[in-house]
Amino acid sequence: MELVTPGIGLVFWTSVVFLLVVVVLGKFAVKPIAQALKEREDTIAQALNASENAKEEVEKLNAEIADMKKEARAEREEILKEAKDNAGKILNEAQAKAKEEADRLVKAAQQSILAEQQKAMAEVKKEVARLSLEIAEKVVRKELADSQAHQSLVGELLKEVHVK
Repeated sequence: MELVTPGIGLVFWTSVVFLLVVVVLGKFAVKPIAQALKEREDTIAQALNASENAKEEVEKLNAEIADMKKEARAEREEILKEAKDNAGKILNEAQAKAKEEADRLVKAAQQSILAEQQKAMAEVKKEVARLSLEIAEKVVRKELADSQAHQSLVGELLKEVHVK
């Protein structure tokens, strides 16, 4: 059984070496490993905080973008409304100008027609007067040809007309 039971010297020296290894590892390995783990933990915590801050910033930017979209839509609607109003005004003005121009052209045509009508009436009156004079002349000639007294009267009247 001696093989299975260790000796006191072996246990003592094994314990001394174990304690020495624990002290050396504690001093030279555990502290740097613990410090590295602490640094890694701090880095991860900072990254998490940075990601939370970035997430909040993204949410703020998304809210700002949504507000900007709403404002842009409102501006677009306002611009479209103004454009429609302006188009309506321009159309109304164009229609009014066209109506005025048509009225002016109608008046000018009416005046032209009236002038032509008056001119035609004057020509008709002249023609009627000329024809009346011709008829009267023929009637008077016929009457004068019949009587000598009439001829002398007409001659005197013609002389008076030419003198004046």
